[in-house]
Amino acid sequence: MSNGELLSIEPLELKFPFELKKQISCSLQLSNKTDSYVAFKVKTTNPKKYCVRPNNGIVLPRSVCDVMVTMQAQKEAPADMQCKDKFLLQSVKTYDGASPKDISADMFNKEAGHVVEETKLRVLYVSPPRPPSPVAEGSEEGSSPRGSVSENGTVNVSDFTQPLQVAKGFTEQPEALEKSAEARALISRLTEEKNNAIQQNSKLRQELYLVLGELVNIDFLMWESAVITKIEFLSGIYQFDGLRNSHIL
Repeated sequence: MSNGELLSIEPLELKFPFELKKQISCSLQLSNKTDSYVAFKVKTTNPKKYCVRPNNGIVLPRSVCDVMVTMQAQKEAPADMQCKDKFLLQSVKTYDGASPKDISADMFNKEAGHVVEETKLRVLYVSPPRPPSPVAEGSEEGSSPRGSVSENGTVNVSDFTQPLQVAKGFTEQPEALEKSAEARALISRLTEEKNNAIQQNSKLRQELYLVLGELVNIDFLMWESAVITKIEFLSGIYQFDGLRNSHIL
C-alpha cells in the first residue's frame, strides 16, 4: 500500500494470472486520506495493451474509488513470464465540488506550480490458479503426512491439513449413504400410499354408479305409475261421458 499524503493505493503491483488469448483484469483501490477533493490520472508505458477504467477521476474526501485495469488477450507468452510494463498514478488536490469533467492535463503539470504526487506501479505475471485436487498429490501410500519448510524456516501447515480433509471426506460417506436409504424408504412409502388412494377412488366411483343407477330406476317407476294413473283417470272420464250421452238419447 502506498503511504502518500493524498491517496492510499492498493496494491502497488498489478498481478495478472496470465493465460493466452484471454482478457485478464485486476483492480486498484484508491483511498482519499484528506478532507479535500483529489483528482487522479493513470498512465501506462503500453497504452495499446491495457484498458484502464476510469483512467482519471475525482476521489471524494475520506472515500474510496476502484480502478479496473484490463490486459488485452495475448497471442504469445513472454519469455520467462517477465513483464516490463509499468503504470504511473498521479494525484493532486482540487477544489470542492469538482467533477471528472473538470479534469485537465494542466492540473498535473508540476511546472505550473501544482503539487502532484506520483506513484509507480509494477506489472507481474503469475500462474493461473489450478483447480483443487480431490486427493493429496505426491503422498505415498501408508506414509504419514509431512510438512514442508520454506527457505525462511516457516512450516507449511497446509501439508498437514490436506490429508486430514481427504480423510474427513471418506468419513462423511456413511452419513450420505444413510440419508440415501431414508430417501428410498420415503419414496416407497409414498408410492404405496398413492396406490391405495387410487384403489379407494376406484371403489368410490363404483359405489357412486350403483347409487345413481338405483335413483334412475326409482324415478322411472314413479313416472310409469303416474302415467298409468293418468290413463286410468282419462279412461274413466271417457266412459262416464259415454254413459251419460246414452241416457240422454
